[in-house]
Amino acid sequence: MGSAAVQIVCVALGVLSLIGVIVCCVVPRWKVSSFIGSNIVTAQSTQDGLWMSCVVQSTGQQQCKSYDSILVLPSDLQAARAMTIISCMFCCLSLLILFCGADFTTCVENEDAKPKISLVAGVGLLLAGLLIIIPVSWSANTVVQNFNNPLVASSQKMELGECIFVGWGAGVLLLLAGGLLCCFSRPRSGSSGGTAKYYSNSASAPSKNYV
Repeated sequence: MGSAAVQIVCVALGVLSLIGVIVCCVVPRWKVSSFIGSNIVTAQSTQDGLWMSCVVQSTGQQQCKSYDSILVLPSDLQAARAMTIISCMFCCLSLLILFCGADFTTCVENEDAKPKISLVAGVGLLLAGLLIIIPVSWSANTVVQNFNNPLVASSQKMELGECIFVGWGAGVLLLLAGGLLCCFSRPRSGSSGGTAKYYSNSASAPSKNYV
């Protein structure tokens, strides 16, 4: 069975990762404007996220607009929306399951069932980590390809935003927490390798013949 200290560390990592996943889902900083070339205009910058695109002026004013239709969005952005939301749900559900089956809680009194519950929570955290790493890596690959594409105008090229790096960090922490739970959440093995047999005195005593 996993120790309480390891489970507390996994809970802390899971909560921190959940905050990172929520930040990636809400903050529109997946792609930011790239100021390259001879004609550099720094009066305003463009910031794209999962749900909206924002224009930030040099004075600090910000104007955001939601995307008009889901169908016109690129495939990487559509997949990122779904995977990020599912990752957030898996992370929340896995943390709740971990709280129920942890050694430092009394929600489940059956000591034999606690390792199995913690193992399920670990698998859920692993899936949540994969579901957030895949979309941020896909979006990062798309941004890099468009940046290196000579057919794309310099004014239309974008760079990696902060949410990409936050997503990578959250995914690594989720994989770490899930891996720790899967390693330390093991059922108890039997106290002895064989089966103990007990004999009564009458059965074990040698038989005597009386004349």
